[in-house]
Amino acid sequence: MKPIRVLQWGLGAMGSGMARLMLDKSGLQIVAAVDSRPEYVGKDLGEVLGLGKTLGVKVAGKPEDVLDKSKVDIAILATTSWISEQMPDLRKVITAGINCISIAEEMSDPDAQSPALGKELDDLAKKHGVTVLGTGVNPGFVLDALVVMLTGGCHSVERIEASRVNDLSPYGPTVIKSQGVGTTPEAFKAGVADGSIVGHVGFPESIHMISDALGLSVDRIEQTREPIISKVYRETPHVKVQPGMVAGCAHIGVGYRGDKEVVRLVHPQQIHPQLENQDTGDYINIFGKPEIHMSIKPEIAGGIATMGVTVNMIPHVVAATPGMKRMIDLPMPAALMGESAYQRRV
Repeated sequence: MKPIRVLQWGLGAMGSGMARLMLDKSGLQIVAAVDSRPEYVGKDLGEVLGLGKTLGVKVAGKPEDVLDKSKVDIAILATTSWISEQMPDLRKVITAGINCISIAEEMSDPDAQSPALGKELDDLAKKHGVTVLGTGVNPGFVLDALVVMLTGGCHSVERIEASRVNDLSPYGPTVIKSQGVGTTPEAFKAGVADGSIVGHVGFPESIHMISDALGLSVDRIEQTREPIISKVYRETPHVKVQPGMVAGCAHIGVGYRGDKEVVRLVHPQQIHPQLENQDTGDYINIFGKPEIHMSIKPEIAGGIATMGVTVNMIPHVVAATPGMKRMIDLPMPAALMGESAYQRRV
């Protein structure tokens, strides 16, 4: 089997984790890496990953130095959450004739909020004969693709309610800050108003994807973000939360068809939820014929699953027809434990 040659672009927590995972997968070969951090540029990827051995892949600081379709089949972008910020890099990859997977949350369904950019990506990918996918654990899996798959046996679906209750404690300062953890309730409200506190990124994308897959005709999406006020002291390496301060963000997204609510997604995120007897978990409730109620406890591990979904989708993307794709446009993900049918198609 000819290996799929991969460029890993971005070597932060997610990017480096995906790189380590790819090294354990038969049929995948990391042939290039890109990162903007000066302390990484020029070093062997094995050294940057802390493997104690060299891999023969030098980390490039300029993507132009490694974007060669004769040497790279697919690029994995792990650099930002926002499609507008990633567009220059996406254009470089696509015009180089290289397939691409992005873990930017807004890339999971660009038409949800940026239809003009989504069309540009689709047109550009078709012109250059490549496939582009946005994915991750959420959006991209738990609160959209998995929801859609669970409706596969339904005769009808009236409405959907799904929630993901997770622990923010393992995350770094950027995520902690974006959720308002450690602020006062007043500062949280101000942060939501000025956009510095965003809560979960991806509800419009997930709701649009579910609606499009099922034909629910959602025509309006509303979101609310409320502070989770701690009653106890909580602490992580990046933040200390006194009682009365904000421990997390309860974010809700609702999709309507006219005046009827058809999709409700709930995502309360906080540090150390167990300190107030809150279990983590993923819950999907489909109301229709038949009703389906799924519960996964504890939550599907966010960072680990983002790495897994992304790496496991590589053969699907390389084998797909050209264009901008969503998870509902491609075969279901499956763990790459050996040579899969999709790898044999490449």
